[in-house]
Amino acid sequence: MARTARKRALGAVAAVACAALLAACGGGGGDDSADGETTLTWWHNGNNDPLKGYWEGVAADYEAENPGVNIEISALQNEDLRSRLTAALQSNDPPDLFQQWGGGEMAQQVESGLLMDLTEELPEEIESVGGSAAGWQVDGATYGLPWSLGVVGFWYNKALFAEAGVEPPATTEELLSVIDDLEAAGLTPAAVGAGDKWPAAHYWYYAAVRECSEETLTQAGVDLDFSDPCFERAGELVESIVSAQPFNRGFLGTSAQQGATSSAGLLANGKVAMELMGHWNPGVMSGLTEDGEGLGEDLGWFPFPTAPDGEGDQAAALSGGDGFSCSVTAPPECADFLAYVMSPEVQRGFGATGAGIPTVQGTEDSLEDPNLVTVAEYRDQAPYVQLYLDTAYGPNVGGALNDAVSLLFAGESTPADIVAAISSASS
Repeated sequence: MARTARKRALGAVAAVACAALLAACGGGGGDDSADGETTLTWWHNGNNDPLKGYWEGVAADYEAENPGVNIEISALQNEDLRSRLTAALQSNDPPDLFQQWGGGEMAQQVESGLLMDLTEELPEEIESVGGSAAGWQVDGATYGLPWSLGVVGFWYNKALFAEAGVEPPATTEELLSVIDDLEAAGLTPAAVGAGDKWPAAHYWYYAAVRECSEETLTQAGVDLDFSDPCFERAGELVESIVSAQPFNRGFLGTSAQQGATSSAGLLANGKVAMELMGHWNPGVMSGLTEDGEGLGEDLGWFPFPTAPDGEGDQAAALSGGDGFSCSVTAPPECADFLAYVMSPEVQRGFGATGAGIPTVQGTEDSLEDPNLVTVAEYRDQAPYVQLYLDTAYGPNVGGALNDAVSLLFAGESTPADIVAAISSASS
């Protein structure tokens, strides 16, 4: 249903409700009040500019076009959002529209009856993102829409690489050599926010993409069998990187995105040479420097290096996206607002912020950051894109995986221990 047609349908529903309920008109829907106004609660992780200000503008524009609809935004730091969202979805008062990462985590929410089925509500918007919608679908039905989708790679400081006389590595062996050369130049090679666990686990996810075939990774998501030797080899690859000691001091307690001393902040302020992170990093970094510019022209990007002996397609990419879902108790206006968020106009505006890569087909031309253009091209040329493994395999296995990889970074577990941990969590 096109958004204009849906607005007419919402008006018709309201008119019927008024005729039936007379003076009680306006009380239907999640947060409707007696004066006929509707309040939508919206939780997202854009707690820093430029995304924070951009979403505020999107909400204000929608409110101006839709008198009587009020949008209450809660912009939360990512880890805080995840914990609060888990609790809220189990309560009787969930947010109407909220951040959704898809995969196995979303599938459990669907099984629990927590999400609005958007299949019939937003057919045009679903079609507009093409295959990107797959991670937000369960059994052919759509329960969320991705507004940003990119791939993980290394963000690096061009000036520091030049100072050490190194170039972005193409293979994992070259990566180890670059780490040695950066250290020899008196530089800290890399930052990692291992205190949040998932940034460290990104190394293992990508190593698994390099070491395991697409078929093996896919089947593991179905039967949760991790006995293939490639999963232990992934841990061995990560172990070789950790053993090179490339990371910032205190990395086990470092956060990913909270302040100048976070891993993103260390890169943004020239304290380290690189960081393995998602496509959103430039937008995060710009909010962690005094001038609001991040590294500016010194920022570069390169893909995770290849593992020549690995069984995976070495051009494959590790990816994840940010989407939104409506709770099953949300008023109809939630779907209409989501349609507005997914409109080409709003998607192009999002792309221009540099905070990520839009998903609606044809809006990639809004990207102004050359690094994000490179990331988008790499994503589009990849033979396949693997969803983050903690998301793809669900919260039980994903949580155990992130915990076990963090212990490997701390020198307290082995590659075999990681496989044992996720195998135990899947049983």
